[in-house]
Amino acid sequence: MKRFFSLLAALATFALPASAQQEEIVAGLSQNAVQITATFVGSEILIFGAVKRDAPAPIGDLGVTVVVEGPSKPITVRRKAKRMGIWVNADSVEVEAAPSFYAIATSAPFDEIISPELNRARDISIPESIRILESEETTDTENFAEAVIRIRSKAGLYMINEGAVNMNEDTLFNTRIELPANLTEGDYRARIYLTRGGELVAEHSASIDVSKVGLERWLYNLAHQQAFLYGLMSLAIAIAAGWGASAFFRVFLRS
Repeated sequence: MKRFFSLLAALATFALPASAQQEEIVAGLSQNAVQITATFVGSEILIFGAVKRDAPAPIGDLGVTVVVEGPSKPITVRRKAKRMGIWVNADSVEVEAAPSFYAIATSAPFDEIISPELNRARDISIPESIRILESEETTDTENFAEAVIRIRSKAGLYMINEGAVNMNEDTLFNTRIELPANLTEGDYRARIYLTRGGELVAEHSASIDVSKVGLERWLYNLAHQQAFLYGLMSLAIAIAAGWGASAFFRVFLRS
């Protein structure tokens, strides 16, 4: 009898993950590729989906969080200080990884649908997405992380829009993510989190390819692969532009 109850307990333990996954995300994107051209002024991605259920919806408010994240790269953040009446670079911190673009859209206030534990486990919020190398010389690394967020938020690269995810009967959802003109090319990722009471119910991810095309791609490849030729071309264009402007003003002044 004791072994029978032990077997029932084991079966119940294995059955828990299945019940926890009775809600799934079925989602799509309006575009999976963004092309950066010479006339690129930004774009917009519509992210939409539905909650697939194998049973009636559990009790509790449903929350949807959508994250679109650009490629992460290391950067150096410097703090300026006034020395003898001159502003110079003082302390600096090496940021191991900071997303080039980060946008969050939620169906409700962030703190209400994402628990602190889930936020840390999945690196959902903007501060959690930034990795700073610890240094003995600099102890206030949080201030440097806030500086990165502040600068990139002003540039339209970091944003959080609470309540921007539209929900319909706790089943259908959609939101729009604005992509600015100053995007960095690379592999972007869209993540969707379904939560109840701040705890994770289901998640879904999709990739977005952002790349330069046309003249932008040709100039980028030339600058990085044929730097000498790119320099000569830039010099020739500068000389031609200077000569053309000089000739124009000579003719204009004579008339």
